Amino acid sequence: MDQQLQYDHSLDVTPPQQGGSKSFDDDGRLKRTGTIWTATSHIITAVIGSGVLSLAWAIAQLGWILGPAVMLVFAFVIYYTSCLLSDCYRTGDQVTGTRNYTYMDAVSTNLGGSKVKLCGLIQYINLFGVGIGYTIAASISMMAVERSNCFHASHNDNPCLTSSTPYMIIFGVLQIIFSQIPDFDQITWLSKVAAVMSFTYSGIGMGLGIAKVAENGTFKGSLSGISIGTVTQAQKIWRKSQALGNIAFAYSYSMILIEIQDTLKAPPSEATTMRKASLFSVSTTTIFYMLCGCMGYAAFGDMAPGNLLTGFGFYNPYWLVDIANVAIVIHLVGGYQVYCQPLFAFIEKCAATKWPKSDFVNKNFQVPIPGCRPYNLNLFRVVWRTLFVVLTTLISMLLPFFNDVIGIIGAFGFWPLTVYFPVEMYISQKKIPKWSPKWFCLQLLSAICLVISIAAIAGSVVGVVADLKVYHPFKSNY
Repeated sequence: MDQQLQYDHSLDVTPPQQGGSKSFDDDGRLKRTGTIWTATSHIITAVIGSGVLSLAWAIAQLGWILGPAVMLVFAFVIYYTSCLLSDCYRTGDQVTGTRNYTYMDAVSTNLGGSKVKLCGLIQYINLFGVGIGYTIAASISMMAVERSNCFHASHNDNPCLTSSTPYMIIFGVLQIIFSQIPDFDQITWLSKVAAVMSFTYSGIGMGLGIAKVAENGTFKGSLSGISIGTVTQAQKIWRKSQALGNIAFAYSYSMILIEIQDTLKAPPSEATTMRKASLFSVSTTTIFYMLCGCMGYAAFGDMAPGNLLTGFGFYNPYWLVDIANVAIVIHLVGGYQVYCQPLFAFIEKCAATKWPKSDFVNKNFQVPIPGCRPYNLNLFRVVWRTLFVVLTTLISMLLPFFNDVIGIIGAFGFWPLTVYFPVEMYISQKKIPKWSPKWFCLQLLSAICLVISIAAIAGSVVGVVADLKVYHPFKSNY
């Protein structure tokens, strides 16, 4: 199996091999085998997630002019800051410099001090939030399959109400199982399957949107977004703000970029390969996002659902909608692991450092599996990862508000992880003089993105507050 993502570096015992060798890289670790295509696969798995399904709703709030424009701006910002961040993988020379294995390592090397703790707190809260968002999205898609079949069987005469709670539990059980995969390098196959699934359901959503437009015979929507009357003036302002958070969530992957880059083989330099992978991934996802979001808005106008495939804008062909929703669930199973494995590894590394003599934390038990290599069972890993999944599942049951939750998650992580830290690290590493034109432009970009993030958080929080007024925990029916 490809050795692609290495996290538990504290357990490495191989001495460094100066200049590398056939079996080891220059840092003494097993030869990395990642390519532009494996990196692209990981990025697409992380990026084209449940967020794509909210883009029709987001564009409906912003309108035909601002919606696509905002999406293009986010794409440019994400790609540009990803390039800045990829240059921070190695300290000093991009070919021979010391490697930073994680996002936090890069912050520690380039910025240091309290910013490291702040970065870690934000990064891991964001990863935890993604786990919650993915649990909600997966349960909604599983409910959609049940409701779609119910509508078809009853010829649309039955409201087909169903609860999200059982489906969240099912998804949680699946994640408990997959979370026992020890390292990120062992989920490459899951990442590739998830990437294929993301294209599958995005393509189906886009195709159904095009079919709906053809059926309507016209493009719905307006230049300025959702009309007053459908919502109040205040609601329109808050919804526009929330839409920014939804688009930010749809593009976020910076918090795992360094970890993905640490899978890449060299030459060429890891930064060169990562920039190409980022360009290919962001370009591909932007095209998909534009088509899915714009065609969804064109099909439904002001009534664009919060989740394109599960808002039941499409009843027929119901089997195609079912395929798309099953693909979403499969993708989210893989996406959950892509985002949460770095958090798992961080906690386990901290525990191994704090209790180096504890058998509970450090001892592995080999469990024979017929036809496969023995599985290394670690008791701490089993207990901690299971508790993590249980907690994200419980919180998802308490706050099953798809659009509002992903808006908060996207806005919370966008400015600090996607813009602020990459900009500050790049300035520090390249020693850009204060008040120089380049320094000023970078700081202006950071300031603008901060304002956007604050507005998006405010809009999403208002949405959650409004939802909580009519919500009863564990009793939500759709």
